[in-house]
Amino acid sequence: MDTQTASTIQLIGATCFGAIIGWYVYYINRYRKGDVQLSDLVTVIGAIGGGAVLALFPAKTDLFGAYGIGLAIGFFGYFFVMIFLVGTSKNFDSDWFLDGRRKMPDGTVLVPEGMGGKGMLAKPSEDMR
Repeated sequence: MDTQTASTIQLIGATCFGAIIGWYVYYINRYRKGDVQLSDLVTVIGAIGGGAVLALFPAKTDLFGAYGIGLAIGFFGYFFVMIFLVGTSKNFDSDWFLDGRRKMPDGTVLVPEGMGGKGMLAKPSEDMR
């Protein structure tokens, strides 16, 4: 059995590559315009575990493991960055994750069209001020 060991720089590179792919996959899914379809899942699986990735990082090697760790870091890192940014903003709250709801400068609340509403504006309730 031929066992290859990866250098530290190779492991870091594989992790960073995975993080970029993971970040991008989350970004694409967050800003999609249509409904989720089976073809979307097939595309993501193809991108994550496709032939090119397996050629770069052979299965059952440290490089492939580092790539998987990078995918998780990128995918969940995007989500945690968004949680932080929404949490520190005065114009957004957790409803933004559900339907894109945001507070406008005049105090009205906007739900963008295509994100769960029909582009509706609503006056804020007392608890939102």
